[in-house]
Amino acid sequence: MEQYLQSTRYFDATNPQVVAQAHALAGDATDPLEIARRLYLGVRDGVRYNPYTFSDDPLSFSGSHCLAAGQSYCIPKAVLLGTMARALGIPSRLGLADVRNHLSSPQLLAFLRSDVFVMHGYIELWLNERWVKATPAFNKALCERMGVAVLEFDGEQDSVFQPFDEQGRAHMEYLKDHGTFADVPVDFIVAQVAEAYPHLVKTADFAERSLEGDIAAPMS
Repeated sequence: MEQYLQSTRYFDATNPQVVAQAHALAGDATDPLEIARRLYLGVRDGVRYNPYTFSDDPLSFSGSHCLAAGQSYCIPKAVLLGTMARALGIPSRLGLADVRNHLSSPQLLAFLRSDVFVMHGYIELWLNERWVKATPAFNKALCERMGVAVLEFDGEQDSVFQPFDEQGRAHMEYLKDHGTFADVPVDFIVAQVAEAYPHLVKTADFAERSLEGDIAAPMS
């Protein structure tokens, strides 16, 4: 269990800004469940979801970078939640899965040329002697705009993407589970992304560029 409490390159739980934010969000809570709930809400709504921020720069996968940026996508947001949890003594580990998003924006579908999102990231927290999944990716404002129920987390039940939206339309489908990791497997993630979306890396050096865009921009 010790490996899931350690500060690492990406779960940089001793970073002063991360530690300060973790304590600020936890406030006067002492129960690990309540601390986890507060951290979850802080990351879910305090860091805006934007998948176009993906970059293979290793720095971009760290919890501290996500906190400083104020916007990110599922993996760094999950890492930030796990990093702050470790800073407050709650073990955490990163989970990765491939998912099919039935309600993605037309622009993002056109950009990826696929409705399959490889390397979706979530976090697992050790609470009440068991691992519990938490998915802080979609902030509340984005969920309201998409017509999807906000994903809650009570610290006791797994919190994963809903299969249907509020109108009963198919939303998120989990396709493949890649397992859990004590630190971020950056090389594996980047290789999987490059394999899934080869058209994104044909015309430029993938190692020196990031995606550009904003999921919250008005849809045409």
